[in-house]
Amino acid sequence: MVALQVHFFLIPSLMGIMGAAQYVMQDAALLSYIDQRFLSLEKRLEKCNQDVLEYVDEFREFSRMVLSRLAGLNTDKAEVKREVEHLLTRIEHAQRDIDYFGSVMDSNACVEVHEDLLKQQLLEEAEEKKRLKVMLNASCDHVLAGIRSLKVVKKTGGKHGSWMKDPGKKHAKIYLLSGSVNNVILEFANIMSFMKNNQTLKARRVPLPLPWEGTGHVIYQGFLFYHRHGSLNEIVKFNIQRRNIADQMLLPGAGRIPPYQLSPQTKIDLAVDEQGLWALHAAPETGGNIVITKINPVAMAVEYSWDTPCSSKDAEAAFMACNTLHVVYNSPSGGSSRIQCVYDVLDTLNAYINPGLHFPKRKGSHSTIHYNPKEKQLFAWGDGSQIIYKLHTKQKVGSLQQLFK
Repeated sequence: MVALQVHFFLIPSLMGIMGAAQYVMQDAALLSYIDQRFLSLEKRLEKCNQDVLEYVDEFREFSRMVLSRLAGLNTDKAEVKREVEHLLTRIEHAQRDIDYFGSVMDSNACVEVHEDLLKQQLLEEAEEKKRLKVMLNASCDHVLAGIRSLKVVKKTGGKHGSWMKDPGKKHAKIYLLSGSVNNVILEFANIMSFMKNNQTLKARRVPLPLPWEGTGHVIYQGFLFYHRHGSLNEIVKFNIQRRNIADQMLLPGAGRIPPYQLSPQTKIDLAVDEQGLWALHAAPETGGNIVITKINPVAMAVEYSWDTPCSSKDAEAAFMACNTLHVVYNSPSGGSSRIQCVYDVLDTLNAYINPGLHFPKRKGSHSTIHYNPKEKQLFAWGDGSQIIYKLHTKQKVGSLQQLFK
């Protein structure tokens, strides 16, 4: 009985010891696996370090090779430079030899060539004058001799503006363009409608897709021609009836400086006379003197240009009449306006600097003055007033100097 009790007591103890031994064996196996994994990672890291060191050595060798090649290229570049300089020296020597041999050639042949060139130049100038006379249809047989009177038609708008009629045969409408920057034209049925005080608000408003700049715009053959605001020298041709832009062009050399010192808001002043459309502008290359450009209004292209002796200093406005530029001068404080420079494009050798034509009965300044060839009148804007000047003309005989004596 006692032996049986001992047997039952030993069996559980032995089983517990065996279970503990089994757990110990499992932990040892896990530790051994982890140790092997760490060893494997260490070997891989060591190999990676070796590869990096090999790459560094290879890159250093490559850098030394590149630097050596660059040094060689610099040497070659210096050698090529010396060769080129030597070649240029030889070319200069050869050029001097050519010039010398050319200078000792038969001088008679050179004189004949120069005479031929001079004859050709004279023929070309004669042909050019003929072409200009045909182009301008030299039918103007009168010149401006004086400004007889003025009529203040109305006072509306600010200091700067422009008003005009289309000089066509059947045009009676009056157009008002107020301000030096704007995009709305006011159209009146006729001069009487324009003069009525209560008709300004009832005028037909014609908006422009592109605003104008300055006061140098004109209306000619149903189109408004104006300098586009924000552009250097772009001229826009606007169809008033259809209310759309018909064409555009750039005016070479214009827009950098104003043609009139006393009206700096206008960089390009367009004009109309018996011969068509003109542009008056200035350029630094002419010393600030006014330049005349004839424009083909259909093709919107330059036909010819003239550099004039008329200065932009103290000029306030100008207009074209019968191929002739008339520049109006004033004092900066605003005094009596006067025409001091006249330039006929068909008689360029006889520009007259001081004809002494004064505007009558008025003190102040003009923002714009435009000639209407149909009515032989000037449409002017002076200090917010719309003014008409009547002109006195003489028969054109002889030069401009003889006319103004």
